[in-house]
Amino acid sequence: MQGRLTQWFAGAAFSLFCAAAIAQTQWEGWDYTYDREITSWSEMQAQLPPYPVDENLIPLNVGSVSAHRYFVDGKSVSTGGDGVVRYTMIIKTSGGSTNISFEGMRCESREQKYYAIGRTDKSWVRARNPQWRPIDFKEATAHHITLYREYLCRGKIMVESAEQIVRALRAGPQKPVVSD
Repeated sequence: MQGRLTQWFAGAAFSLFCAAAIAQTQWEGWDYTYDREITSWSEMQAQLPPYPVDENLIPLNVGSVSAHRYFVDGKSVSTGGDGVVRYTMIIKTSGGSTNISFEGMRCESREQKYYAIGRTDKSWVRARNPQWRPIDFKEATAHHITLYREYLCRGKIMVESAEQIVRALRAGPQKPVVSD
C-alpha cells in the first residue's frame, strides 16, 4: 500500500512539474516584453532654474547626522512628466562654505542625479558626470534619503505637484500620530 501511495505522489508531482513547465514556456518573456513596450522611460531635457536667492530657501531637517545645514530652493522645485522631481539643493557646511547643485530625483528607481553645480559668480556649470546614481543609506546622502522618504516620493511614486512638495517642505517633517 505504501509503495503505491509513493508512486501516486511521485506521479502527481511529475504532472504538476510538467504543467508548470508548459505554462512557463507559453508565457516566458511575455511580461518583460509587454512591460518594456509600455513603460519605456526617457528623461526630459532639464531646464536650469534661476540661481537661488536666500528668501526662497526652505530649511531641510536631516536629523543629527550632519553638522551641515541643508536648504531647498522652493522656486526651483518642479515635477516632470518623466517622473523626475527637479530642485536646487543648497548645503551650508559647518566649515563656512556653500555648495549649490541643481538635481533630479527619480522615485520609481530611487535614484538621484546632479545636473549642474552653482558657481560663486552665481552661474551654473554642467555637472562633471551627470549620471543616475542609487540613493544609498549613507551619512553622505542623508539629505537625499530625507527628500526621498519624506517629501518627494510616496514609495516609488512621485508626489504629483511641485506645490505639494513645497508645502510639505515648509511644514517640515511630520511627527507620527500616537494613539492611546
